[in-house]
Amino acid sequence: MQALLSFSRAIDAMNEKVGKTAAWLILIAVLVSTINALTRYGFSMSSNAWLELQWYLFAGTFLLCAPWTLKCNEHIRIDVVTGRYSPRVHAWIDIVGGLLFLIPMCLVILWGAVPFALDSITSGEMSSNSGGLIVWPAKLLIPVAFFLLLLQGCSEIIKRFAFLNGLIDGKEFEKGGGHGSTPDAVDVAEAGSTAR
Repeated sequence: MQALLSFSRAIDAMNEKVGKTAAWLILIAVLVSTINALTRYGFSMSSNAWLELQWYLFAGTFLLCAPWTLKCNEHIRIDVVTGRYSPRVHAWIDIVGGLLFLIPMCLVILWGAVPFALDSITSGEMSSNSGGLIVWPAKLLIPVAFFLLLLQGCSEIIKRFAFLNGLIDGKEFEKGGGHGSTPDAVDVAEAGSTAR
């Protein structure tokens, strides 16, 4: 189990670095959007390449930050339901969800996305829009991101089993990803009802 935990920590570290780097794409997207708006409205100049670049940057941010979001346990979930259970039950919910839904979904998407991206790369696919960009970098993001998400899903399952075996503390995968726990919806609702 210790070897699996080492593997899990390596995945966590890699996805955190990728996610933090990809988060900077938001700033670049804002700058591109600003420059695009200024040139369009100030100088009546426009290009589809600017619009497509914004789309690529958004896609990169969303796809490459998804594994980091899972690692930090900040993805959307039904905390009102799961927050009522003990940490052990919650760990089992995460394990079953990962094995039955997350991992199979990643594998199905990879099955379709790898040939989709490879076809785009080998054909040198260009945008059909006038002045558009090459398309394959955006299509390549899909299999790369879902492979990283698959790895992170495996890491999360390893950590839940380690927790159930008493090898790690449950705080390692609480919401906030080690930045301190945040109250879940049940805590907030209970605090509001006691304050009245």
